[in-house]
Amino acid sequence: MSRPLIGITAYFEAARWGEWVREAVLSPPAYAKAVERAGGAPVLLPPLSPHTAADHVRGLRGVVLAGGTEVGADAYGEDQDGRAAPPQAHRDRYEVALARAAVQAGLPILAVARGMHVLNVAQGGTLIPWLPDTLGDDRHGEPGARHSIQVSASSKLGKAVGDHVEVVAPHVQSVRRLGSGLLAVAWAEDQIVEAVELQGHRFAVGVQWHPERGTGDALFDALVEAAR
Repeated sequence: MSRPLIGITAYFEAARWGEWVREAVLSPPAYAKAVERAGGAPVLLPPLSPHTAADHVRGLRGVVLAGGTEVGADAYGEDQDGRAAPPQAHRDRYEVALARAAVQAGLPILAVARGMHVLNVAQGGTLIPWLPDTLGDDRHGEPGARHSIQVSASSKLGKAVGDHVEVVAPHVQSVRRLGSGLLAVAWAEDQIVEAVELQGHRFAVGVQWHPERGTGDALFDALVEAAR
């Protein structure tokens, strides 16, 4: 059986090799390795013009919306918080277009951390641009801090990982208003949304944490199985 082609969103960043420093298409290798272990064929998707997103989708069987810099507030109609990292507007535009095209085409989607926010914005939702102001502390943004996550057992996510997970998931943004068709399916102890699913879709799951970082391959297995 041939491996389904799974697209993984990537960065444009300066990189060094030999004596050269040039802009390059970059992605942490953990995403590609997780897709390959699950039986998929990973391919990187450079954040080009949003007009290319539909063409990219037509050649794929599934999509990973990968993590990275916080989504710029312009993407969901709010003011940028100066404490957040500078947005990468080109990546925001491309990935929102890619998410919409993948949803429209019915492609399986796994949206990771920033990717979950992209999926929510693509569906018309909004984000909390600086979560510590909402909570009054930075409990979600502390590097290395573990979160206890309650998962809806009846959800696709719950069927893959169970009704409870312990994760390391530092973040300073969070879902404010859910996008059209999205349902919250996991929550931190303070009820911050930690995962979403698109209702009526064969597999479109967004999680706030990074399943590619040694927390098990169940979600990548589920993505590739849906892509077959």
